[in-house]
Amino acid sequence: MSFDAFGRRDGGFEPSRRRFVQGLAAGGAATTFGLWPKASWALKSSGQPVVLSGTEFDLAIGETPMDFTGRVRPAITVNGSLPGPLLRWKEGTTVNVRVSNALPAGSMLGHETSIHWHGMVLPANMDGVPGLSFAGIHRGESYLYRFAVRQGGTYWYHSHSGFQEQSGLYGPLIIDPIEPEPFRYDRDYVVMLSDWTDLSGEALFARLKKMSMYDNHSMRTVGDFMRDARKDGLRAVLADRRMWGGMRMSPTDLSDVNANTYTYLMNGTTALGNWTGLFRSGEKVRLRFINGSAMTYFDVRIPGLKMTVVAADGQYVHPVTVDEFRIAVAETYDVIVEPAGQDAFTIFAQDMGRTGYVSGTLATHEGLCAPIPAIDPRPILGMSDMAMDHGSMGGHDMSSMQGMDHSGHDMSSMPGMDMGQGGAMQAHPASETRNPLVDMQAMSPSPKLDDPGIGLRDNGRNVLSYSMLRSTFDDPDGRDPGREIELHLTGHMEKFAWSFNGVKFSSAEPLRLNYGERVRIVLVNDTMMTHPIHLHGMWSDLEDEHGNFMVRKHTIDMPPGSKRGYRVRADALGSWAYHCHLLYHMEAGMMRTVKVEEGRS
Repeated sequence: MSFDAFGRRDGGFEPSRRRFVQGLAAGGAATTFGLWPKASWALKSSGQPVVLSGTEFDLAIGETPMDFTGRVRPAITVNGSLPGPLLRWKEGTTVNVRVSNALPAGSMLGHETSIHWHGMVLPANMDGVPGLSFAGIHRGESYLYRFAVRQGGTYWYHSHSGFQEQSGLYGPLIIDPIEPEPFRYDRDYVVMLSDWTDLSGEALFARLKKMSMYDNHSMRTVGDFMRDARKDGLRAVLADRRMWGGMRMSPTDLSDVNANTYTYLMNGTTALGNWTGLFRSGEKVRLRFINGSAMTYFDVRIPGLKMTVVAADGQYVHPVTVDEFRIAVAETYDVIVEPAGQDAFTIFAQDMGRTGYVSGTLATHEGLCAPIPAIDPRPILGMSDMAMDHGSMGGHDMSSMQGMDHSGHDMSSMPGMDMGQGGAMQAHPASETRNPLVDMQAMSPSPKLDDPGIGLRDNGRNVLSYSMLRSTFDDPDGRDPGREIELHLTGHMEKFAWSFNGVKFSSAEPLRLNYGERVRIVLVNDTMMTHPIHLHGMWSDLEDEHGNFMVRKHTIDMPPGSKRGYRVRADALGSWAYHCHLLYHMEAGMMRTVKVEEGRS
């Protein structure tokens, strides 16, 4: 049985056929199916017609038929393109962006729309979040975004209305800095990664609520059990399987939606469309990677080339050279490569769960490609990944799981607490205790800043971790935080319920900050999923494990079992969104309002 784009049963499109055609379509309208695109999304290379620059912009949000899988489906587009046009601004100017809602009557992609300028520091009424910063843009209406550009670097924009971001409303944003950049390059390309589904966002969300592990096709088998028993011993493997069974979770469920549903895109083009960026041997090429996906973490490498990371989330970092990096949803990384010695190199981005990939090419001329590496082995979560080596499960009767707790303690007598190594305990909010929307709690969370992440450890490549990132500037504020706010990322896998502190957005009170104060936010991930956390309107200054400033970002990645602190200067009055940037987690409740107010005691 199969379903059409809006969740209706249709005429049976065989999965094998879908897997065959999903890589064939080039980005753009349905009529471009199968074509090789020209080099595109260049900033300093010729042949790029969709860069809009200056200070005056007119953007029309409409609906355009697209074909990425062998079926024509409606996408929501900006000026008819997916991704939307590359907007190029200049630091120190004031931009006027007139956004009109040209969605047709009866469109199932929505009647209201919006654009949020991700990572931008601007007035609250320009932030583009309906219900918080403005009323949204209704069909036939326009909205003028007008604000001063006070930063430089690589950013992006996307809808904050319904599921429109999933359906194509996103695009790259490049801001040329006033001061000269601290590195040199000859060519400059955006590489925007995203995920596409023929399902409507509403239909996919409904499916996640009914069957959250629908895409988990790689659950462990009897063969896996026998192999693990030979390697680790029968008793250990039985204990492991009982633990996972008691939690009603799967150690192979790394992402809620993967390539069993998604087709991955690079600059709006599938792998067989082969997006191509041109170079001449010996040139330095800047690649601005943007993860504009709804739900997908990508692990990126260019076999045969080292990548020197020079910026993270639009802010300069001390250069660090790596073979590979993981880019969370909504993050951006700028890297410089020096292709030489061969005519083509593959840009390879595989999803975190190792279910699929998208690729493109750096080449000396059109039509070339290089070998595409095999997808890495499937990673499997362990208890240590979730800081559960000695821990308890907040939503379960722990007395039924005795013998699987390595510390030998019956944690059922300690609701709301987890026993850590050496007797240390991680406190949890009272709102998590016996909460039907919380299915686990981390016992011994740690920063994990030097951990590149599951599936990337000891893979024979030099992989980026947060511990390698250092801003080229000192802490821009300089003050110690005046207070600390601890928030726990919580969820229930089976119910597909996500929240902060076990309280979903619709039931949560706003977080209130005093204008001008410096506050430390500490996040504890009490789930088995990885969450990219984004605070609108203000920078997030990530700290190391000793509380020292490391790197300025707009999105903080939170792996399972992690506990990370960052400083925020509350220098932006108004109401701001604060949420997980996994679209369906945000929609399911992992979001808060942050109110920055004057005159609070």
